Order: sequence, then C-alpha cells, then structure tokens
Amino acid sequence: MTTVAEVVRPGMQSTVQDWPGRVGYWHVGVPPSGPMDDLSFRLGNRALGNPEGAPGIECTLDGPTLRFDAATRVCVTGAPVPVTMNGKPVRQWRSVLVPAGGVLDIGAVRGPGMRSYLLVAGGIEVPEYLGSRATFTLGKFGGPDGRALAAGDKLQLGTASGQLSAGVPGAQQPVLTRRWELAVTEGPHGAPEFFTREDFQTILDTDYDVHFNSDRTGVRLIGPKPQWARTDGGEAGLHPSNIHDTAYSIGALDFTGDTPILLGPDGPSLGGFVCPVTVVAAERWKLGQLAPGDSVRFVPVRADRAASLHSLGPDRRADWPMVLSGGGDGDDGILARREADDNTPITYRRAGNDGMLIEYGEMTLDLGLRARVHALHQHLMRRNEPGITELTPGVRSLQVRTDPDRLPTGRLLDLLAEAESELPAADDLVVPSRTVHLPLSWDDPSTREAITRYMHGVRSDAPWCPWNIEFIRRMNGLSSVDEVFDTVFAAEYLVLGLGDVYLGAPVATPTDPRHRLVTTKYNPARTWTPENAVGIGGAYLCIYGMEGPGGYQFVGRTTQVWNHASSGMDEDPWLLRYFDRISWYPVSAEELLDMRADIAAGRGELRAEDGEFKLADYRGFLSDNADSIAEFRARQAEAFTTERESWRAAGELAETNV
Repeated sequence: MTTVAEVVRPGMQSTVQDWPGRVGYWHVGVPPSGPMDDLSFRLGNRALGNPEGAPGIECTLDGPTLRFDAATRVCVTGAPVPVTMNGKPVRQWRSVLVPAGGVLDIGAVRGPGMRSYLLVAGGIEVPEYLGSRATFTLGKFGGPDGRALAAGDKLQLGTASGQLSAGVPGAQQPVLTRRWELAVTEGPHGAPEFFTREDFQTILDTDYDVHFNSDRTGVRLIGPKPQWARTDGGEAGLHPSNIHDTAYSIGALDFTGDTPILLGPDGPSLGGFVCPVTVVAAERWKLGQLAPGDSVRFVPVRADRAASLHSLGPDRRADWPMVLSGGGDGDDGILARREADDNTPITYRRAGNDGMLIEYGEMTLDLGLRARVHALHQHLMRRNEPGITELTPGVRSLQVRTDPDRLPTGRLLDLLAEAESELPAADDLVVPSRTVHLPLSWDDPSTREAITRYMHGVRSDAPWCPWNIEFIRRMNGLSSVDEVFDTVFAAEYLVLGLGDVYLGAPVATPTDPRHRLVTTKYNPARTWTPENAVGIGGAYLCIYGMEGPGGYQFVGRTTQVWNHASSGMDEDPWLLRYFDRISWYPVSAEELLDMRADIAAGRGELRAEDGEFKLADYRGFLSDNADSIAEFRARQAEAFTTERESWRAAGELAETNV
C-alpha cells in the first residue's frame, strides 16, 4: 500500500528536488535544478538508507507542514529550523519516525543559512521529466505539475529499502556561517584579457555582500565595479563584459555588466558575459545557504586539489579551502593554446574543476568558427567518452563538462588534441538547415511593460530606456526606427545555439552581415522578461524561452519555442535545431495572442522548409558582396564609436587600462 504525505501548509517555497538533477540538456537551455545545497540533501538521504539522489523537499526560508498516513522515517537537514512532530520538538540531522497520522512541521530558518531539506525513507514519487523529478518552477516542469508545493497536495512516497542509521554524524554536517569563503578556480575569462590584474586581485580581496534579489537562478552580489581590460566587447556588445555567447558553468561568477552574480542550479546555460572565477564543484552547496546580508570571500585553489563532489566527508566542510588554497593555479584560467591545421588559434579555458571551454579563433563573429565547433561537437558525441557529462556549443566555443574523478584535465586535453587531427576541414561543412517562418509582434506591449518595470525597479537612467528600438537605431547609425523594422524582417537568422538563457531559446545571427544590427546588453540585467520576447544583444538575436532575467534589447515577441505539452519522452519539446534559419513575418499583438493560445492548446503548426547550409557557398557569398558589406560595417562602426564616447562622457563606462 502506498504511503501518502499530505501538504497541510506549503511553506514559502518548498519544491521537490533530486540529485544530480536533469543532466544532459544544458545544450537546449534546461538547467539541472536539484538541491542548491546538495551536501545537506545527500547526507539526509544517506542517513535514511536512500540513494543519495532520491527525491526530497527543499525548503526556502520557511518549511512546510505535512501529515503522513503511515509510519515514515524522515530526516531534516540544512539550515537550522525548528522542527516539531505532533507539536513536540525533534532534532535536525536525526532519523525520526513519524507515526501513522503524525504531523511534521518545519518552521522558519533561524540562520545562518537559507535552505533546509526534508528527506523521507523511500523518497518522493513524482513523474519524471527529461530524466529527473527535480522541480524547475520557471520552466513549469518537475515535481508536482512543475510548481512549488501547495496546500492539499498529496505526495506519494516510495518504499523504504535501505539500511537506516541514527542520523548524520556531527563531523559530517556542513558548517554554516554568515561570512563565507568559497573555493574557486581561475577562469574561464580572467586577466589580462578581460579584467585587469588589479581587477582580478580585487575580486579575491573583496568581501562581497549578498543582495536580497537572489534566488535559485543566481546569487547577486554587491561589490566594487571593475576597471576592465577592454574598452568594449566589439560585435558582442558595447560593454567590456560582453562576449560572444558561450556556455556558463554553475557556480561561475558572472559579470552581467558591472554586476557580479553567482550562477545557481536553475541558472541560464548560455549567455554573453564574462566569468573570471568558478566555484569548485564540491563547494557549490554553499550557494544554497547564502542569505541576504551574508558576506562572501573567494579563495583561489588549485583545480587538481579540489575536493571530490562524490565525497560527503569532512573535506567538504566550510574550513577546508584555507588549508588547500596555495594561491590557485596562477595560469589565468588558460589550460593550453594550440593552432588548428589552418592556423586557427584554439584556446582551452578552465571552467571550474569539472569543465573546460574550448574557443576557436579571435573574438569575432565568424560562421567558419561555428563550423569548427560543430565538427568537434559531433566528433565527441560519436566518441561517447566516459567521464564527459555535457557538451554545449556556443557561437565560437564548446563547453565540455566532466566528472574529474573519471576524466582528469590532462587526459581531456590529450583527447581533444587527438580529436583535432581527425576533424574535417571547415569548408567541407554541409548541414541540414530548415527555413522556419515565425510571427513577430513588433514592439509588443509585453516588452514595453518589461522596460517600464526595469525603469521602476532596477534602473531608470539607462541609455537604452525608455525605448530599446530607438537605442538600436542610434547604435547602428540608421536614419529611422523604420529602418530597424525593415532590417529585422529582411534578415535570415541562422541559429548558432539553443538555450540562450533557457528552454530551446535560439541565439541566432543574420547570414547577411548587412542585416547584423549590433547593440549592447542591459547593465545590470533585467529581473523580468516576458516569455518568447525577441531581443538583440551584440550581433545576436534571441527568443526568450520563458519568463526570467535577461539583457537583450527588445524588438518584439513571438510564439512558443518550447512545447510544454510534451512529456519529454516521446518527442523533443524544443522547436528549433542548430543551423535552422529563422524568417520573420509581422503580426499584430492581438494576432500573436491568438496564435499563442492555439499553440498552447496543441493546434499550432510550424511552417518550415527543408534545406542545407554549405559553408563553402556562404564564403563565396561574402566574397561576392565584400564591398557593400565593408561599407555597412564602416557606417555601423562609426555610430558604435559615437555611442561609446557618449557613454564615457556620461560616466557609463569605467576608465580601462588598455
């Protein structure tokens, strides 16, 4: 007979999570989710005889009240909270038997810390989605109907089968504090390329404060503004933090403009901002316990001496980085540099102690570089190397996530060198390339609302406010906003990556450089973006897969690019594919709402024609139109420079040491 736990009171934000979460979908913008404090979560499961990753409940600030219809063993871990069973206090970190009909109540976090965890013997049984039961509330999947717990929910519990223990020994329990030290590795984007030496030292010497506007997507920090080693990001954007979109790491310190954010397990998979350091895998549990007002200090460690994520022992306690620091690797996050057969530079960057970012060429937009990324990606997919857990292409990069215990960095570098010798020439690239027709509600009311919210809640004096389209016109030297409209609708946007922010959202660029409107990203980023808003950042266009943060300049809104009706088992829920070509057609805001309703009801149809993309033919097109492309770029560069100088005069940009 199935045991059921009924939710009497849900608490502030209680969600079902499992560990390691939803692995294998980073390339289409699906984060792993899972417990922010995996250490407390896994220790509680172990005490109950469960597999370490068995589904349990993460409680943020204030926990739930549950009634159990049969006797059940539970363990409450994480931040200190008052716990009662039938009104009588019980201890955290202990295996506790709740009798049939018993009521367990988890109160508010007393501090330090931010999250507590309720684990139950046998785990919680909710449907899987893309291989995991972890709740991703922004994506509306996992857990009970893709949301936090609600009063009246009835959670089915699994059958307990493991060896129970009395609880978690004190020596294994994590140490929580209000002043945190996080072990980090250098890279992927350090000094002197992106940050000055002084900037980097400031990052390590600063006690950052945790901002109240923090959540599972990322922990926003308050600290000094970098001086930067570059004047701007070129085609990637006006601010020196801007780069061509690349895959992020959980635990990366992401500078969205001048604002540092530690990316969490519900964070974006792909984006265009630099990350100077990355929290090592075994220390990321601390992100789940960072509370507003806490202070954070980054401690550099050698990547090969970081604790193993698989270990749950004392070496994952809060004080171990100080013992092992030794000043870090001292290599600016650069693991190696090579040249391909055609002299294309290859840079291998450290992305935490469990990841590597392979970048091709210089910091420019070149579809030939994306062809190289594609070839390497396909090669590694076919090889199916044990120890590689994720492969995520960016515009000119490929991120490789690994289990460092199974595939050390040295072996991965050797494997990648071997792969380069086996890759075909970029000019030989021929890939399927559909033309996909999508509606665009130009300057949609939802995007106007997002700008208004930004001005009221984040920043009112930004150069791109109050109208992003006028800002795009100004930055590109166009005579009217009508020219912005004409350029966007004339363009054919080639999809270079998926999951640009979240959920199958494409990062795309016009195949014709004369249609490439270059702009910059919000600084700081928005906290809210409407689902399926369409924006331009750098030389790239993005369709936001869901509501959430964002930084691209709005031009409008379109239909869904993620099928929420899909179970994730029978068909892929993402709409677009690498190297698709997006062609826009205009619709009114009212027509778009009708289309969106049809798609949500399963009545919409994708208009697409099959085709192929040949890099050799594309390079011929560039050669044939070289003069007019150069003329367009010169006019654009002049406007870009004018805008940059106006920013500098207004104090928008720091003085850089270049």
